[in-house]
Amino acid sequence: MKTLSLILGAGLLLSTFANAEANLPDRQTELPAHAKAASSEYLVPRDLATIPDSEFGNKVKLGYSLFVNSQPMRGQYVGNEQNCANCHMQAGMKANSAPLWGAFMAYPAYRKKNDKVNTYAERIQGCFKYSMNGVAPAVDSPELVALTAYSYWLAMGGLLDKYDMQSTPIPEMSDTVVQLGGKADSFVLPEKIAAALPVEQRNKLAGRGYPKLAKSAETPSIERGEIVYKQTCASCHGAEGQGLKQDGVQSFPPLWGKDSFNWGAGMHRVNTAAYFIYENMPLGKSIQLSNQEAWDVAAFMNSHERPQDPRFTGDLKANQEQYHNHQGYYGKSVNGKVLGEHAFPVKAVD
Repeated sequence: MKTLSLILGAGLLLSTFANAEANLPDRQTELPAHAKAASSEYLVPRDLATIPDSEFGNKVKLGYSLFVNSQPMRGQYVGNEQNCANCHMQAGMKANSAPLWGAFMAYPAYRKKNDKVNTYAERIQGCFKYSMNGVAPAVDSPELVALTAYSYWLAMGGLLDKYDMQSTPIPEMSDTVVQLGGKADSFVLPEKIAAALPVEQRNKLAGRGYPKLAKSAETPSIERGEIVYKQTCASCHGAEGQGLKQDGVQSFPPLWGKDSFNWGAGMHRVNTAAYFIYENMPLGKSIQLSNQEAWDVAAFMNSHERPQDPRFTGDLKANQEQYHNHQGYYGKSVNGKVLGEHAFPVKAVD
């Protein structure tokens, strides 16, 4: 049954993340992507040094800290060696790298993945379940409150400055309002910004998400992708895709294996990975690979075993047919092995 309940205000209680996607078909054949904006007038968040020394500011600071280093949540909410900033470059500020300011302003929104209207907090909970191979924090947990506060701070500061309101402090809204997201009825923007950015336009900020990459001239090749990986990616992510550690701390993330994102995460889709890689890799350079190379190396990266899809109930073929009708290798044979048959555990904890 579709749940399309509208979120009418801050007085409504936010529901905790539920396994609402059980028994849902995979209708999200391609994650939301868009053509890259011709304009470079992207939102620019305020300097981190301007975060206030207040109760609200402390939430924002904690959110920033957890975003760039998510490992303090390992064993409780995080089950792998990933940090939020691995997929959202420059601490979630970089345009065309799924910036937090763009995501915040796009919610509440309906998502095909769990067939319901999601608040912004629920969207982040999904990241914990899939990308972090972990367990979603409760809506009122300090961690989730902090991550939503940080996202709001990036978005609101960027909007105020964009619309020539640089001297206006970022309003300190309630946790409940912030967790709904920038499209909620209870989320009130200054009149000048609201007039220029009506609700129906807030999910279309330039630089939101990963820009859609044109299809490759040739079918993505795992074999060609391995060559690209060895030449371009292995120096940071290791010859075996397990990333690099320094003094026991993961400095570059694993791309497959037990400590990577699981088979339910959006990044295991070849098209999503290609979009991200082309725009953002190699780290600090970006747009160094050709279109074909990005598709090929995305195929190679995602042709390896990783933690199981959390929606798996014991029947690999049924799970593949229900949730994986897209560009990916889950349930398919690669080098004589069916991926997913020997997946690593979900919600792995130390």
